[in-house]
Amino acid sequence: MLWTPGQILKTRPLRIDTILGMGGFGMTYKATHLQLNYQVVLKTPNLSLQNDPEYANFVRRFIREGQILAKFCQNAHPGIVRISDLFEEKGLHCLVMDLIVGQSLFDTVRQRGRLPDTEAVAIIRQIGEALSDVHQAGIVHRDAHPGNIMLRPNGQAVLIDFGLANELMPTIISSRHPHNPAFAPWEQHIEGSGKPTVDIYALAASLYYAVTGKVPTASLNRHFRNEALPPAKDFGVKDWVSLAIEKGMASEPQKRPQSMKDWLSYLREPIPSTVVGVSVQLKSAQGVDYTRLRDLLAAGKWKEADEETLKVMLKAARQEKEGWFTKESIENFPCDDLRTIDQLWVKYSQGRFGFSVQKKIWLEVGGKVDYDTECKLGDRVGWRKGGQWLDYSNLTFKIAAQAGHLPWALAHAGWYGGWGGRGLGGSVLSHREL
Repeated sequence: MLWTPGQILKTRPLRIDTILGMGGFGMTYKATHLQLNYQVVLKTPNLSLQNDPEYANFVRRFIREGQILAKFCQNAHPGIVRISDLFEEKGLHCLVMDLIVGQSLFDTVRQRGRLPDTEAVAIIRQIGEALSDVHQAGIVHRDAHPGNIMLRPNGQAVLIDFGLANELMPTIISSRHPHNPAFAPWEQHIEGSGKPTVDIYALAASLYYAVTGKVPTASLNRHFRNEALPPAKDFGVKDWVSLAIEKGMASEPQKRPQSMKDWLSYLREPIPSTVVGVSVQLKSAQGVDYTRLRDLLAAGKWKEADEETLKVMLKAARQEKEGWFTKESIENFPCDDLRTIDQLWVKYSQGRFGFSVQKKIWLEVGGKVDYDTECKLGDRVGWRKGGQWLDYSNLTFKIAAQAGHLPWALAHAGWYGGWGGRGLGGSVLSHREL
């Protein structure tokens, strides 16, 4: 052990408070920044490995962890732990990171038992979307198990411990290859794989643990001994959640979805065929003509349809001259018109877009009419990136956009920070049956 509680470092104004844990090649401490009076996590390489012939590689990997996290600190991602410093003390590199107040997904399930499907999916989706950004940066986490998924009291899930992360390339097997065997795919054990499908397997296995309360069958036993993984649906899990787990935990990596975004597409509750398949009646309590909106959606012209949605909503709310919504106009928005617009979007996007899709996500992130919930919804549907609201020109007008990404009209009604009617979108979702 390098430091003891109460010890003050020489190179930084940090006091060691407690030892948090010891990993495969790292030790973590909770520390207090004495000048700013706030707590952080301090991580160092494990001293017990100094005599290991590959210790130099461990140190390089440790420094690489700091560099990886630094990439995401420039545009802070709510789902990725932030780094604030990297320095040397007594010849050891020290990494200073945010202290995530909360508990791990592993401990949450151990204390509460299996989580409701919607709660577990909301947690895993947050981490999956964070990993999608990580993969786009050319990095694979390779250890996304429940112990490395921290849950803040406000429901925000944060991925920690990038110590095993590596670029998208074959990984040389070292004398020590620490990972959690219950959540790692067999090829990571055998080949040290560094492909995105490793993270997909680990996250699907984490979802399995969250919704069943059971640690999944080890992948080596499944692959080489033909041991079965009890289906999640046998524990009362919804079929679509069980299917997402089955796809992500496929034993052969080529049979899993090949990108995190593809796997996340399974993590949305199917819209009943009675909504998607039926003909939508273009009802309006204000005499609004929805023919053009229907035709644009049928043609897959998503941006034009989104612009038309704002126009018809302003017309239905009698706010055409003003060009924006007031609280009163939103609360009195005609139900017939809201349902018509929603059903058109749901039908022609095959259940991917629509106000009812946004409402479901809004309920999953808390269902409150406040700015914190607005931000969570914005993160989930892709209206925010790196903690910042996107300009309209940067939205994604494609069917491959995140579920609930369109229409944007409720964002105009107040979901965006900076709009005068902040919270009005939540008012629509909370007061209207969709």
